Formats: sequence, C-alpha cells, structure tokens
Amino acid sequence: MTAAVAGTGNWSITRLAQALEKKELSSEELTGAALDSIDTWEPALHAYLSQMREHALDSARASDRARLADEKVSLLSGIPIALKDVLCLENQPVTAGSRLLEGFTSPYTATAVARLKAAGMVFVGKTNCDEFAMGSSTENSGYGPTGNPWDPACSPGGSSGGSAATVAARSVPCSLGTDTGGSIRQPASLCGVVGFKPTYGRVSRYGLIAFASSLDQIGPFTRRVEDAALLYREMAGADPMDSTTLSDPVEDPVPQLSAGVAGLRLGVPREYMGSALSPGVRAAVEAAIALYQEQGAIIEEVSLPSTDLGLSTYYVIAPAECSSNLARFDGVRYGNRLPSELAPLTEMYLETRRKGFGPEVKRRIMLGTYVLSHGYYDAYYRKAQQVRSLIANEFSTVFSKVDALIAPTSPSVAFPLGAKSDALSMYMCDVLTVPVNLAGLPGISIPCGFEDGLPVGLQVIGPRLADAMVLRVAHAYEEASGWKDEAPKLPHTLTTGEAL
Repeated sequence: MTAAVAGTGNWSITRLAQALEKKELSSEELTGAALDSIDTWEPALHAYLSQMREHALDSARASDRARLADEKVSLLSGIPIALKDVLCLENQPVTAGSRLLEGFTSPYTATAVARLKAAGMVFVGKTNCDEFAMGSSTENSGYGPTGNPWDPACSPGGSSGGSAATVAARSVPCSLGTDTGGSIRQPASLCGVVGFKPTYGRVSRYGLIAFASSLDQIGPFTRRVEDAALLYREMAGADPMDSTTLSDPVEDPVPQLSAGVAGLRLGVPREYMGSALSPGVRAAVEAAIALYQEQGAIIEEVSLPSTDLGLSTYYVIAPAECSSNLARFDGVRYGNRLPSELAPLTEMYLETRRKGFGPEVKRRIMLGTYVLSHGYYDAYYRKAQQVRSLIANEFSTVFSKVDALIAPTSPSVAFPLGAKSDALSMYMCDVLTVPVNLAGLPGISIPCGFEDGLPVGLQVIGPRLADAMVLRVAHAYEEASGWKDEAPKLPHTLTTGEAL
C-alpha cells in the first residue's frame, strides 16, 4: 500500500478522479491497492469467482499513460470496478455462478461493460452470484456462498451478493450487478452500500446472461449516490443490439443531484410498512422519513393495494422466462457437456442439465415449464401478466399524486448463512422489491441506519424514466444523514483507511 493510496477508503469516484487528474496517485497504484484488498478479504468473503490482475494492471497503465500525455480522458478513466459474473467481457471467464459454464470464456463484451471500458474503467474481476442470478442470498452459487463484510457469517443478500460485498469491504469503489426482482437493491441494503436499478430498458441487456428478459436490468453498486449517477450516465442509452432499450433521450442526473427535496411530495406506501418489518428496520426507515420532512419534503401516505400479489406474480413470470432462456444450456453450444460425446443425444441433454444446474435453478425451470404448459398457461402465466398490469397501473395512479416513493428495501437486515433453508422464506426477502421490477420502474437502496450492528436500507422508487428524480431524492437523504461514511471493520492485516 503506497502512501498516495492510504486514506482513500471512503473517497468518492469524483474525488479519486480528481486525485488521478492531479497525478497525486496513479491508476496503477489504485488498481494494485484494490487487488491487494481483494486478496485480503477473499478468505473471509469469497466475493470473487475470478480476478483479472494482469488485465487490470495493463488497463490502469494505459490510463496513466494517457494522462501523462495530457490526452483528454473520461472522469471514470483509471477507476477500478468489479463485474457480476453474468456480464460478458471478451476473452474473460463468465460462469453465471453455475458449474454448467465452468471454464467458459466469453467471445464478446456486454454493451454496458463496453461503454465503461471505453470510458477507461479498470475491470479487476468477476464477482460471485446466485446461479444464473436466481436467489436472494448468494448461497445458490455453484462455487460456494459469499459472506457479508459486516459479519462474514451472514449473507450479503443476492443474487448480486459478491458485487455488493466487495464495495462494502472498500476493495473497489464500484461494481455492476443485475436486478430482476431486487438483486441489486436487496444486497445493497444488507451490505450498507448504494444500489441503483434503472428504469427497465434504460441500460442495454446485450451481453447479460439472461434470467428473465422482461425483468432483468443492469445497474451499479457504489459508496455514494453521485457515483451511481456517474456510472448510470455512462451506461444508459439505446442500443441496436437490444431491442428493448428505450429511444427516449437520457436525462443527465448529475446536475440535479443537489437540488434537494424541499417541496417534493414523497409517498410512503402503507403496504410496505406492515408487520413483516423487523423493529430495527421500521425504526430506521421512520427516522429517514422524519429527516426528509425536516428538509422540506411533503410526506404523504399512499396505498398500493396489490403489493401482496407481487411476489406470487413474480414467481410465475420470472420462472416462465427462465425456463425459456435456460433451454439454450444443453451441452451442445455452451459450457460443459456430460457424459461423453458418444452417448445418445437425449441422455447427453439430461445428464448435462441434471449435473450442471443446481437445485434452485432446477426448481425454477420446472415451475416455469409447468405454468407455460398446455392447460395451465391461461390459469397461471396469462393471469400473472394481468396482475402485473394491475400493479403497474397502481404505481401510475400513485405517481400522479407524488413525485417519488420512500420505503424499506428489505424487511430485515442480513441473516445468517443457512438460516433460510426453505424456498418460501427466501423468496419473502424480495417482497418489497419485486413490484418495482414488474412495473419496470427505477429504484435505489441507500444506507439509513443499523439494527444489531447490521445495515438497514432505504428504498426510493420513482415513475418510469424518472431515474434522475430517484437519484436526486436519494442524494438528499445521503447528504443529510451521514450514513455514507460508515464502513465495516477491516481485517487485522489492514489499518484504517488502507482499503479503497
């Protein structure tokens, strides 16, 4: 750890970029420190499935050379970042947390990743996740669970648990995850970091290993709301490789961040503040609501009556899409093939999928295949799509009265690994996040306190395409609350301030 890097533990991306621009530190030093910090945390956390040490250092040196030559570079150039292992980067491993893709190397780069690469960001590694992004604890990874930096015996949430954990540990200043039913916001809440899910279609899904294509969305984990806005601004926009991306102009959220919330109408959904909340979560969120009032926001209680239907609707639609998307993993085109090539074709299909997929993936494939089957399609899948429309319409009605919604992100703080052994209790972790995905809305989780030493997350939800408003409302709370500088205790081998 060089003297230049020491003490940058809670620096924002903007401050790191300023230091790089002034040549107070180099990207190579910053990246080396990130890689060293990852190595230090890995025995306790297992946040990474692969690291890219040489690739990262080469990219960092290229960024440094550009600055030394006084070339014009992006604000993000030279900043280390980690990628959830469902995002493709050319010539690098991508497994989606599955043994089925063990040893597979991506032949191309995801659009969102390519845009950050073009900005000069430095990719340090691929982070652990629930297999094919199916889970809420990162325990469904085919390569073992990830621990929470606040307590490694607890879950970091999921499915993007590794991405959340490495940012919480201050190993890297930012990472990318994906959110299908809360898989950015829920782990951000449990790890005490910022996690932003943009409006569906704002960030291209090209190069993302799909789980549920009408729900998946790529977004950032950061330490600051401003950092999330910077990454979103770089990634967002239409992409000819993804027909679901939106052609509407992308509103730059950064200039609006400091506008505050005075005069804004913020709704608190009655159904999100129910009895399922733990006492500490309720107290932290109520304190956050009071702080918004102190800043001049107008707080109104609102109702989203179909909230309790969100989870069951999601667990019809998402598995149905998963069943279709994962049909391509048959041992012929991607990943491992079992048994030998001389075996009958049907036996090869069955054995490859039987041994390659984990229990949760198999459960969702079977559920999805069932709800799409003849005689059940109308009763389940079509009905779920109708309820999805109902949920979206209820959000639209509420947003005709308020500018944004504030609510808990997760009903509880991080739970011990292995504590939720049945599927239903695990699915309930997403009860406050899945409605946002069903409606395609932007949402963010920001730290808002603690319960028993573990972080609590506050969720801000906005209307479709109001990503800038969501970030603005979140930034106002972050600046007023002071939670942004809270960090987990570092391993004994590091001293305060040495982690990035």
